[in-house]
Amino acid sequence: MAHEIKGVYAALVTPFTHDQGPIDFDALDEHINRLVDAGIHGLVPGGSTGEFTALTTEERKRLVEAVVKSARGRVGVMAGVGDLSTAKTVELAEHAARAGADSLLVVPPFYDAPTLAELKEHLAEVHRASGLPIVYYNIPSATGLALTPAEMASLGDVGVRYLKDTSGNAAALTDMILSDELASRITVFNGWDTLTFYGLAAGAKGSVWGAANIVPELCVQLWDAVAVRGDLREGREVWKKIFPICKLLESGNYAAAVKTAMELRGWKTGGVRKPFAMTGGDARRRLAAALAAAGVGTDGAGERSPD
Repeated sequence: MAHEIKGVYAALVTPFTHDQGPIDFDALDEHINRLVDAGIHGLVPGGSTGEFTALTTEERKRLVEAVVKSARGRVGVMAGVGDLSTAKTVELAEHAARAGADSLLVVPPFYDAPTLAELKEHLAEVHRASGLPIVYYNIPSATGLALTPAEMASLGDVGVRYLKDTSGNAAALTDMILSDELASRITVFNGWDTLTFYGLAAGAKGSVWGAANIVPELCVQLWDAVAVRGDLREGREVWKKIFPICKLLESGNYAAAVKTAMELRGWKTGGVRKPFAMTGGDARRRLAAALAAAGVGTDGAGERSPD
């Protein structure tokens, strides 16, 4: 069943059995059920929060298969398939389509930035091979590829229907949302945590959000208040709880901070793969304090963390 692509899509972590160990599919299934029960609208395996650059090709494929299986058709699955070459991206895209994903999150090749023409051909091949709608992952800080709003909208010519904007550029995000011409060609999702409230208030159709792993209940409350009911007063109260967490997540390695916050809530993650390490010391204690201030329980691990 195809799902409408809107709302809060959780940029999933990839749980491991232990530090540097294989994927923990039991923990993944438990986490997905937790998110679905909280009202999350979709799941995004294999993105930045999911440490896709630290996974083998086989692990990336098995991850998508496992997420589709755990989702059981209850929510949409937007599979992250970006890679350094067109051939590898097409391989992952074809597999995701066979596995049952609804859409593809495609980050452009991120070592040498392609030209706009090269990018369009790359995306066109992915779309032809998979037949799935593409969500273009705009993250110039990681890819070195900074497109204008008009250039991003032009990707609609090659199968791109959605945009995950992780540029942090609020003015460009606004252009993409409010311009009738641009919005008719590409539907915008916010992807920059600390701009989520603004993005939804401005009219973004959803958010691909790593913080949804940590406080899914609050993320859904924010969506319902701002995007569904248009209640900015309630939305501000919810955002006041979420914003400090988002700000801390953006202050270091993102996946490590998300997993650390999950561990503080008592949820197993298995840590992050090297060369990165879980958040420790004062940063960990600040995360614990932000979670407590948001009204969500922790297991007290913030007080026990090593410096």
